[in-house]
Amino acid sequence: MSIDPITLSVIQSGLQQVCDEMDLTFSRAAFSPVIAEANDRSDGIYSAEDGSLIAQGAGGLPVFVGTMQYSTRTLIEMITSGKAAAPKPGDIYIVNDPYLGGTHLMDVRFAMPVFRVGKIFCWLSNTGHWPDTGGAVPGGFSATATAVEQEGLRLPPVRLFKEGKLDAEIYAIICSNIRVSEQRIGDVKAQAAALLVGEQRLIRILDRYGDDTAQEAIGELRSRAAAQMRANVRLIPEGIYHSTAYIDSDGVVNEPLEIRLAITARGDELEFDFTGSSKPCAGPMNSVLATTLSSVYLAMRHIFPDVPISAGAFEPLKVKTPVGTFLDAHYPRPVSGCAAEVSQRIAEAVFAALVEALPDRVTASPAGSSGNFALGGHDPDRGRDYVMYQISGGGYGGNQDHDGLSNGCSTIGISKAPPVEIMEQQFPVLYHRYALREGSGGAGKHRGGFGLDYEIEIRRGNATASFVMDHGRFGPQGALGGKDGMVNSVVIWRGGQAMIPEHLSKAQDIALRPGDRVRVGTPGGGGYGDPMIRDPEAVGEDVRLGRYTNEQALALFGVAIGPDFTADIDVTAKTRATGKVA
Repeated sequence: MSIDPITLSVIQSGLQQVCDEMDLTFSRAAFSPVIAEANDRSDGIYSAEDGSLIAQGAGGLPVFVGTMQYSTRTLIEMITSGKAAAPKPGDIYIVNDPYLGGTHLMDVRFAMPVFRVGKIFCWLSNTGHWPDTGGAVPGGFSATATAVEQEGLRLPPVRLFKEGKLDAEIYAIICSNIRVSEQRIGDVKAQAAALLVGEQRLIRILDRYGDDTAQEAIGELRSRAAAQMRANVRLIPEGIYHSTAYIDSDGVVNEPLEIRLAITARGDELEFDFTGSSKPCAGPMNSVLATTLSSVYLAMRHIFPDVPISAGAFEPLKVKTPVGTFLDAHYPRPVSGCAAEVSQRIAEAVFAALVEALPDRVTASPAGSSGNFALGGHDPDRGRDYVMYQISGGGYGGNQDHDGLSNGCSTIGISKAPPVEIMEQQFPVLYHRYALREGSGGAGKHRGGFGLDYEIEIRRGNATASFVMDHGRFGPQGALGGKDGMVNSVVIWRGGQAMIPEHLSKAQDIALRPGDRVRVGTPGGGGYGDPMIRDPEAVGEDVRLGRYTNEQALALFGVAIGPDFTADIDVTAKTRATGKVA
């Protein structure tokens, strides 16, 4: 290596800062709460040769780590083959086609080349979750879609900005096919502004250190990331590790889907084989290959978070293409659930397979659902239509050291639920409840974290609700003797009558009127270790805080709690020794 360590470190931090500033610009300038408040977006830098990941913002969704790499690579290949227009300085491409390295249609990608001396030095790309891209239902989460066209407008790579100017004709086509289109200009300009800020910041680095030095640093960082991941992989004893994760249903056929995974650890490489997983499904729970690959990568990032984000970190991870399964979807399979739900089941399968091999690094399964709840309707007081998209957190799995985090963000990202006050200000809804779903974590030596319990009332106007969630049939898996977390719960109250969706966590076009309510309980994380060896004082503290009743403490943990919230040692010892409630 000819580049000195200090310069390498400074360039590495500089590239990271470029991505972080793009993330910040995107969120600060966007109009939609799902981007501006929930941060459902990501920005990154990608190589000019093959779109390989160079750096990504720390505040971006991890699931986009792999997918933007593949969408950028596909764009480069299409330009090279003449299937997409060749870029000029100031051009920005837009694409959301899931089969071209994407996720679902609502994740809209922008990509912009950065030119140096007439040549492309790299690509800047970002993804933002648009509240609506057309389709059968507001918000795009059609639980019963059987073709991608029912989910919304599918865009191949086209230049939305040409030499810095918005193409009014292409923008008009987009707006003519989506709901609340008058609000999209704010998100479009925010997404483009983020790339322009990134370009300015990146050019400063290149001007300071020179293009050749920067390229050398990028190559060295990639090599080091690969070496670091290989060193971590060597910690896994050689062998084959199996697991199975389940999806409630595909939204159309009310039967579970299986993700079967075999991980082969051999030296400094891991092979991931999904052979035996369910076949392509009728409904929207198919996953495109880019999302499947990215799900594996983000799971390993959870396990080895010290490895820097770059394409090098993926090199030791070999994923066999899951041909003939629902994890390798092709046109016209519907895919609205792939990024937000299927990706998290894939990560859960990775965790479940490796927890015995790496008990000090891998947790029990987290809630693993983004809780996609879309509400679309007309607000008569404001005289305008709206599309509201609610994401929600859930419990993390317990681990070797402590209980799981309660109401944490999804496995695939750091997106947070928008503040209740913002949602009530933007949309005609009233939150009657927004609290921890206490007791929802799986019992264990270290219990799972708790999910979220919220209830929304429609205040005015008519609306339709749609859900694409998961873990309504099977709770997040416990590990090493821990119990599963509580399942997802959805109850709709219409005219005072309660309704539970047939598919439990999936439904669409539910008509709602003023006064109708929707109540959602998100899953708790899985428990870690035998519940019967949980510290009795920790059980007593949970009872004192109202998380469990005395009866639950005895049944779940074998701990008898007295009136002062301390454990009755004799009764507890007898219960745990016999396995029967004393």
